[in-house]
Amino acid sequence: MDDVKNIVTAIKKGDVKPIYFLTGEEPYFIDKISDYIEDNVLQEDEKGFNQMVLYGRDVSIDDIVGNAKRFPMMAERQVIIVKEAQDLSRSIEQLTSYAENPQPSTVLVFNYKYKKLDKRKKLYKAVAKTGVLYENKRLYENQVVDWIQKEMHSRGYQISPKAAQMLLEFLGNQLDKIDNELKKLQLIAPKGTIITPELIEENIGISKDFNIFELRKAIGMKDTLKAHRIINYFSQNEKDHPMVVTVGLLFSFFSQLQQYHALTDRSELNVARTLKVNKFFVKDYVTAARNYNMKKVSSIISFLRDTDVKGKGVGAANVPQGDLLKELLFKIMN
Repeated sequence: MDDVKNIVTAIKKGDVKPIYFLTGEEPYFIDKISDYIEDNVLQEDEKGFNQMVLYGRDVSIDDIVGNAKRFPMMAERQVIIVKEAQDLSRSIEQLTSYAENPQPSTVLVFNYKYKKLDKRKKLYKAVAKTGVLYENKRLYENQVVDWIQKEMHSRGYQISPKAAQMLLEFLGNQLDKIDNELKKLQLIAPKGTIITPELIEENIGISKDFNIFELRKAIGMKDTLKAHRIINYFSQNEKDHPMVVTVGLLFSFFSQLQQYHALTDRSELNVARTLKVNKFFVKDYVTAARNYNMKKVSSIISFLRDTDVKGKGVGAANVPQGDLLKELLFKIMN
């Protein structure tokens, strides 16, 4: 996240490089840099003749280099953005000779999503020397919650940890999807608003009471009545709460609980760092650890694996998923 900010800040100051090679598993940050270059490096009246968007599936490296070697028309620079550049992965090394001696009046941007350049090869070294080579990884769950809170703060809003966690549980760690929902909330709520679980429930359709986050919390607290209510809700709304997702997230929770039991340093900071969760939720693991010792946690993980297999039709082909979840919950809490 800091790398993105540093790259944008440098461009704002006029330090514009001839090549930006943007790679990694998280497309959101790649698009963030690429969109900033597309929107800001040239003036509006310069873009018609000097800005070009190409797509990896439609062009060759020779096409890209040919365009990059052109001179701009009535402008200091031209901008060429190659989107979906990962489609050129088989021939990308052919860019090396250009990357070693790029056209100084061209800003060439590669959106190379879900892949990375081989550090052992010449192209990686050439781009690193003459341009900007940006690499990223998918954020961990605890990082996503922090990102949501920081992102909303930068936009003039606050969001509660529980509300941020609801978005994470519902949308996963795909930042582009989360960003779309945050933009919807911005259209509804004036700046300065605190985004609450109630606001998310009303405007995004995620239940503040019947979601996987609340299920994990109820199970951790051994609140049998609440846990059964949530499971019943999931059973009646299988499309929105598929069993495979529920079992997977419960497996993640109890795997983290297993890690917690193995810790000698159980300070809040160390637990959050080790389990890769937001500090706000450490107390939930402390409570769950009191209710489920290491032996019970190991048994629960075995139950979850067994339910996962049954949910895929092995040994329980005709059993409704709701019944499998209810059986699983009984085993966990007894």
